[in-house]
Amino acid sequence: MLLQSTALGPLYRANSGGPSSRTRLEHITSTLLGRDSGPIRCPRHLSLALDFGQDDPVITVHRLLFEAGFQDPEALRIPYGHALRSMICQVNPTIPPLVVSTAKPLEVLRQAFLLGLCTRVRFDLARPVLWTQASLTRRLELFDATEFYA
Repeated sequence: MLLQSTALGPLYRANSGGPSSRTRLEHITSTLLGRDSGPIRCPRHLSLALDFGQDDPVITVHRLLFEAGFQDPEALRIPYGHALRSMICQVNPTIPPLVVSTAKPLEVLRQAFLLGLCTRVRFDLARPVLWTQASLTRRLELFDATEFYA
């Protein structure tokens, strides 16, 4: 049960199995995400973030898509969908974004394609490409969990 959000993150209450006189407060500040070595590995694979300025993200990427000669977002699977697998996503608002107005259109389309396959917590190549205001403006780190054994 989520009690409240704090500067260190959400505060949860869990049942420790004892009476309330034995309650404890623990702040967990560790993560397995981003570990490149050791018995538990979940390395950072890539970061995704786009800055559209005042432009509408959905209209902008559709315009770039048609100007580049693609019929729909699913057509981007051919150039950008190979050698990818499911990954874990983590929202990170500090990722420096690619500025759409000054970037190469194909680089913007690559990031938009990948963002369209993400939720806030998962990248899945089997998903349809969904371009929404929310999906295109997320700042995400993607982690490869294929070598995660715990």
